[in-house]
Amino acid sequence: MKSNKDAFCDYLQLEKKYSAHTVNAYLNDISFFEVFNKTHFDQDGIEGVNYSQIRSWIVSLVDEGVSNVSVNRKMASLKSFYKFLLKTKQIEVSPMLKHKALKTPKIIQIPFSEKELTDLMQEVGVPVGFEEVRDKLIVDLFYTTGIRRAELIHLLIVNVDLSSGVIKVLGKRNKERIIPVLPIITEQFKTYLNERSAVEEIVDEDYFFISKKGLKLSESFVYRLINSYFSRVSEKVKKSPHVLRHTFATHLLNNGADLNSVKELLGHSSLASTQVYTHNSLAELKKVYAGAHPRSK
Repeated sequence: MKSNKDAFCDYLQLEKKYSAHTVNAYLNDISFFEVFNKTHFDQDGIEGVNYSQIRSWIVSLVDEGVSNVSVNRKMASLKSFYKFLLKTKQIEVSPMLKHKALKTPKIIQIPFSEKELTDLMQEVGVPVGFEEVRDKLIVDLFYTTGIRRAELIHLLIVNVDLSSGVIKVLGKRNKERIIPVLPIITEQFKTYLNERSAVEEIVDEDYFFISKKGLKLSESFVYRLINSYFSRVSEKVKKSPHVLRHTFATHLLNNGADLNSVKELLGHSSLASTQVYTHNSLAELKKVYAGAHPRSK
């Protein structure tokens, strides 16, 4: 007979369709609480705990220097676990019922400016050879589509439609979406595929983006690539694929794109997720308003 934790694992994978990374994070959080509960309360299993035990764990985590963001993530894991136990009638009341998340500072991602993007493209110039062509295409694809790092890494050759000018990506919770690409990107796709065909041995042949050894790209490689490129033109502390995704959304909104359209392009399940990107576009709007209105003179 499966344990509640094993059943919860199946639920996350099969019903919620969470990635392996997310499932492991949830299970690790639950395991850490199980160890804490056994050590401090000599209790096997966490199905019958009360909130005071959970609160003791929160206090312990904070005392150890764990950030409020990380504590909240661990509590979210517990909350999901107890919600699952309620659903499967293993418990009657969740001990997390009255839990309130710890306060965390709002972090506003600062996007790259249009000038920084222009400066970068001028500095890069015309790429030569497989790696240069690939790297520039990766930067341009992030900026012109707003796709996530994992979506780019797992992009399959069969899901790049050059004739229609679209790509199909697999987003969070295995949700597929179709994203249009600009004609200039389609041309870069063709150049890249031509260079890619000259790679001597391709191991991960199904994947669109590969290394010079023919392997699928790693997350750390893509992060380092973006960081390295933008270090040439930007002094921002954060230079990552996610900042480029944020830049894509902000620049679209600054130039009059509809919020719902941006939501669909980003693959957000709710408009609330997309509204996070309106902070910078609102600042731009205020600047235009202040400069254009007669009373601002």
